[in-house]
Amino acid sequence: MRSMSAYKTTIGLEVHAELATRTKMFCDSPNDPEETRPNVNVCPVCMAHPGTLPVINRAAVEHVLRVGTALGSKLADYTEFDRKSYFYPDIPKGYQISQYEFPLVSGGTLAGVDITRVHLEEDTARSSHGKGVSLVDFNRAGVPLMELVTEPVIHDAETAGVFARELQLLLRTLGASHANLEKGEMRIEANISVSKTETFGTKVEVKNINSFRAVERAIAFEIDRQIALIESGGTVTQETRGWDENKQVTFSQRLKEGSADYRYFPEPDLPKLILSDMKAWAPDTLKDTMPELPWERRARYETLGLKPEEAAQLGTDLERANYFDGLVTTFASDPALVKIAANYLVNDVGEAEPPKAEAFIELVRMISENKLSSRGAKDTLRLIMEEGATSASAIAEREGLLQESNPEALRAIVQGVLAEHVGVIDEYRAGKESVLQFLVGQGMKASKGAGNPGLIREIILSEIGTAK
Repeated sequence: MRSMSAYKTTIGLEVHAELATRTKMFCDSPNDPEETRPNVNVCPVCMAHPGTLPVINRAAVEHVLRVGTALGSKLADYTEFDRKSYFYPDIPKGYQISQYEFPLVSGGTLAGVDITRVHLEEDTARSSHGKGVSLVDFNRAGVPLMELVTEPVIHDAETAGVFARELQLLLRTLGASHANLEKGEMRIEANISVSKTETFGTKVEVKNINSFRAVERAIAFEIDRQIALIESGGTVTQETRGWDENKQVTFSQRLKEGSADYRYFPEPDLPKLILSDMKAWAPDTLKDTMPELPWERRARYETLGLKPEEAAQLGTDLERANYFDGLVTTFASDPALVKIAANYLVNDVGEAEPPKAEAFIELVRMISENKLSSRGAKDTLRLIMEEGATSASAIAEREGLLQESNPEALRAIVQGVLAEHVGVIDEYRAGKESVLQFLVGQGMKASKGAGNPGLIREIILSEIGTAK
């Protein structure tokens, strides 16, 4: 029986994100991830026809610099592009234009994880294989691609998953990338090693990870695989492995290349960049363009009286956060309504698509005004979401969910409950106060959940006090 606690796990992540620009990285072909027709967003430049020359996409550079600004990184003053040589069918030039020695961004942190660098390069084409035929679609070739590399400071799969989710949220908040993993707009690679000493073990790179859950599962599997291999007397091979989502295992793809294999050298067809020559790229100017960042938004939510876990859940998804911010604006004059809204979004809406805003706003106000009991509010919310309704009051009225707050109507109900539970009344008078909640529950049941529980309680106490 092997002891995993005897091993130290070290993980570094490499994340590629396609940037949201109008055109590709070095030409004016459209950058359109929604295009389904193959090989239509191409031109002589991105297809590497002889005599063509690349031109740097300024918007792509700005996206990376803004990411670096958000991460608190050091922005380069001098930067250049390099040729990274390797020969695959999805690389039309036989090399990729990337950055090696002088990246745009160095250092920084995100979600407690230190960043090594963030640089800019061009994406490859997309290959597909099947029935003895391999096809290449060059629509993606040359799309601006941001690569972020972390320091090897992650030690478990969960931390890696948290980091990846936070990076996606940051990219979407900045408008730098749509970062949809299922569309390949954000791709995560994990470098994993295990060792019994402080010296790093042999590093294995895992690719083909297309969901956050898969990131965590692939890392967990690879940690276990490497430990089992060492414990059985084997050795870990430095290689690139893929992740098989169906089998939930990693599999060997090829031996891992080193930097020398890529024969990096400065790209001769592109100018060197001196960022201080560009006023728009000055650090202070970039800071002025920053929106409210994810961690700033969560901190603001806590100042509204939300619990940290509520702030985290509402701020995890950009669309959900924008939805909640609309409610915050609507309820700006009454903080209590903000808390009610947050409670129902977190505990009842959860991960589902939120209801129509106008219906939810009305629902929150009805809850605040005691027009709906807790049960009635939950049922109304469920129906609003199922039907896509725009009126909470119409749903509640139609289903008979409006809370009864008429004292006389409730008094008749309470008197009927007390007449059926005379023994419980005697227990209460004998000092067993806990039975009071039972009587309230019976009153709610008799009113079919429509009674105001606070008012029912008051009437019960009044009736018991005067009963003979």
